[in-house]
Amino acid sequence: MDAYAAKPVLVGADAVPLNANTPRPSRDEALKAVRTLLAWAGDDPDREGLKDTPKRVVDAYAEWFEGYDADPAKELSRTFEDVQGYDDMVLLRDIEVESHCEHHMAPFLGKAYVAYLPTEKVVGISKIARVVEIFSKRLQTQEVLTNQIAAAIEDHLAPAGVAVLIDAEHQCMTTRGVHHRHVSTITTRFTGAFKSDPALTERFLKLAKG
Repeated sequence: MDAYAAKPVLVGADAVPLNANTPRPSRDEALKAVRTLLAWAGDDPDREGLKDTPKRVVDAYAEWFEGYDADPAKELSRTFEDVQGYDDMVLLRDIEVESHCEHHMAPFLGKAYVAYLPTEKVVGISKIARVVEIFSKRLQTQEVLTNQIAAAIEDHLAPAGVAVLIDAEHQCMTTRGVHHRHVSTITTRFTGAFKSDPALTERFLKLAKG
């Protein structure tokens, strides 16, 4: 199985498969778990306003964590070799990042900036955004998310270099704990020429942030 494939069911930012003896819980089990949390919070799961909440929460989780059922390698598998000698930077700016931290399951939201230097092949630009989305829609840390995006592009496109920057706000920090609002976290990952050539790194950072 490809290192970035999402099957069988995966858990955690490192996409480690569940134990073969631990199958994914059923939808009914998930619904019951939400009811338990509602009761634990101090409310009545059977009151009018909460009767359909378990269903809505489970449906939302299915959307928020759909990245476990998607394969980044598949998105990067269709490439184009007729680039007519183009070997300069391909950069996507302002890719939406909607993820959840693996420590508190609280959202972190921001933007990703991804670039690579093609050698013999390129990939459709929408596929790069899709790779960001797939890894984002798993329980994550921002550091690992940044590494996963870069590694997938590096492994499947064999470029001369990859650059990834993510700028995000974490609600586990803004709505709980220290309650510091409007603090953004920036993580970067550079490989190949982006790592060895400071001028290229600087060019990426200037283009990424405009």
